[in-house]
Amino acid sequence: MFGVDFSELMVILVVALIVIGPERLPKVAHTLGLLWGRAQRYVNGVKADIARDMAIEEFRQLQQKVQQETSSAEQSVKQVTQTIDQQVQQINDSVERPAQTIMKAATAIPKPAAATQPAAAVPQPAPAAPQQSQLELRPPATQQKFPVD
Repeated sequence: MFGVDFSELMVILVVALIVIGPERLPKVAHTLGLLWGRAQRYVNGVKADIARDMAIEEFRQLQQKVQQETSSAEQSVKQVTQTIDQQVQQINDSVERPAQTIMKAATAIPKPAAATQPAAAVPQPAPAAPQQSQLELRPPATQQKFPVD
């Protein structure tokens, strides 16, 4: 903004010493220092408030962006699910049509007439007994004791 050189500062201090006087100059300097500190704290507080508001606004924008991305992802998942469901339905329809025609054709075939003579009973062979080589005999397991030192 503007700059104050050392020579200009010295002129200001000499004028202040003449106008204010040597008795009141320390008290005025102390008061000016306090006011300067308050002004700096106020400016820093305003800066912090502005920075906080900007951060909050950035977070809101980020939240909206995430919500939009989430909703678009949900919509794409729904579309993919619908297309998969449609394709599965088409496959099921294409599999059911031939099966239905086969079933209709099978029911249309006349059944053969029952034979007049009963079928002779075919003897079934008896199950074979297990042979000795197939059985495995083992002695009972014994516990081995190991010496303890």
